[in-house]
Amino acid sequence: MIELDLSELTCVEAVRISGFHPGDPGSIPGNGNFSPPSDSFGPNPSRGFKEINRPKSLEKHQIRIAQRRYPGPLRHMTSSALICETEPWKDLKVHVDDIKKTHLRELMSDTKRCQSMMVEFDGILLDYSRQCATLDTLNKLKNLAEAAHLKEKINRMFNGERHFAPKDSVINNDGKNVVPDVWQVLDKIKDFSETVRSGAWVGATGKPLKDVIAIGIGGSFLGPLFVHTALQTDTEAAEFAKGRQLRFLANVDPIDVARNITGLNPETTLVVVVSKTFTTAETMLNARTLREWISAALGPQAVAKHMVAVSTNLTLVEKFGIDPNNAFAFWDWVGGRYSVCSAVGVLPLSLQYGFAVVEKFLKGASSIDQHFHSAPFEKNLPVLLGLLSVWNVSFLGYPARAILPYSQALEKLAPHIQQVSMESNGKGVSIDGVPLPYEAGEIDFGEPGTNGQHSFYQLIHQGRVIPCDFIGVVKSQQPVYLKGELVSNHDELMSNFFAQPDALAYGKTPEQLLKENVPEHLITHKTFSGNRPSLSILLPSLNAYNVGQLLAIYEHRVAVEGFVWGINSFDQWGVELGKSLATQVRKQLHASRKKGEAVEGFNFSTTSVLKRYLEASADVPKEDCTILPKM
Repeated sequence: MIELDLSELTCVEAVRISGFHPGDPGSIPGNGNFSPPSDSFGPNPSRGFKEINRPKSLEKHQIRIAQRRYPGPLRHMTSSALICETEPWKDLKVHVDDIKKTHLRELMSDTKRCQSMMVEFDGILLDYSRQCATLDTLNKLKNLAEAAHLKEKINRMFNGERHFAPKDSVINNDGKNVVPDVWQVLDKIKDFSETVRSGAWVGATGKPLKDVIAIGIGGSFLGPLFVHTALQTDTEAAEFAKGRQLRFLANVDPIDVARNITGLNPETTLVVVVSKTFTTAETMLNARTLREWISAALGPQAVAKHMVAVSTNLTLVEKFGIDPNNAFAFWDWVGGRYSVCSAVGVLPLSLQYGFAVVEKFLKGASSIDQHFHSAPFEKNLPVLLGLLSVWNVSFLGYPARAILPYSQALEKLAPHIQQVSMESNGKGVSIDGVPLPYEAGEIDFGEPGTNGQHSFYQLIHQGRVIPCDFIGVVKSQQPVYLKGELVSNHDELMSNFFAQPDALAYGKTPEQLLKENVPEHLITHKTFSGNRPSLSILLPSLNAYNVGQLLAIYEHRVAVEGFVWGINSFDQWGVELGKSLATQVRKQLHASRKKGEAVEGFNFSTTSVLKRYLEASADVPKEDCTILPKM
């Protein structure tokens, strides 16, 4: 059997800022002698930038740098090793038969068990007592984690215990120390965002740029959108965002363009184009569309004042018409779905809320990073969540998970985590290419409460068994109290947050219904079987710091699942095939539209529908022209 050493795959995911306190677990004190490198992408003083100085607020901070790619099997693991071949996995396979015979009503009657299944960190309470699991289950899952070398993989992901990197640390990616580059980008974002927000950076007609459209797709869209939506109604963040707008353009559908530019004035709009290579098809088509929108209103020369880039392909950035000085680095070692804490998210969010608010978000994420890296498994929030997901998917046979935040501010959490989880762990082979003989990966979906209760909860209560994550917040961002009402609006919301997990766990028996004099013909319809697992996460509030924490909890949870399943959570080959086939269709559409060529080279079904599409849309312009949305 071939031994593998894939340590060279270790590379950096994203940057988070955390308070530096000498003596913290895992911290590495700096010597204070760091000097930032020359700014090769630096600000152009002629464009209104001031020279970069290290922000005083950052002087005592460290950057969090975590690996985005799977750290690879340890040296003593062979290419044929699968987690299902280990004794702890086999032990759990036997154990699960006993669990399936035990109802949650019985499990919940054990106060000691319930107490042991509540874990708190930094004001965040995790209650997983309504999982179909015993304390013995947790011990067996811990054994499974050890068999999967989870701790070693976490350590390797954090670059051998050195993940809280002060400014003078050396963290190498492909032989290059990336820390100076990371600090350079943070400095540049802080300086640029403050320059724009202060009005020192103006558009082509001399007006301040108060509106931002961020163009991206996938993780470079869903992640920043989640954070933005969560902060919009936070009192502090909203105060900093007064008079400003932030919109996100992702879909190549022209309707998305129309919706984004409606109500905006090109004179006061700044466009941020996010593309690592500056070649992403959808993103670049949208970027060219908004470039035309700006040029049509203000002239081609205005592009340099109204468009900036998050990319490292400076050649294509300049060719596009954006000044390379206005490009913010986004390296190939930053995965899109894990990029919120890089320039991808930090730049547009800083333009909207100011760097100080975003810094708090980064600190929150970093606090979970430190917790994930140092806390024992039985007290480690992401580890517990990840192991429970493996238990539900691979042993209990529940393939889906509902993410149910009881906060409208978290309405974009489920769509973002859906991508983080399903793109990361939606794999059918191990990291070594061996087909998995067990179930792995979750189907994630969700909706804020109580909206979801009037949508899909029917199925969750009386249809398929779907483990649920209930997320509640102690303090509302926007409290409402009405005279004469029994409870506040937030208490009404939280009443449902507390009720739903018990309804799923306990259900309602035919005997209970008979005692309530329910007609016999309705007994089966009104019976709730219960025994449906869930967990609850209670956040103290929902400010920038807590939003960062919540994001990091779910990011690391996904990594834990992948580490145990033995898959690579940091590639996404499954998205490539459809993209390559779309290239063929794109060429055919061009040939048919412009040259009248017949449809050929496709199967019968695709040919038939493609012909129908072309015939039904024959009125589109044949000549080469520009038409923008009319809204």
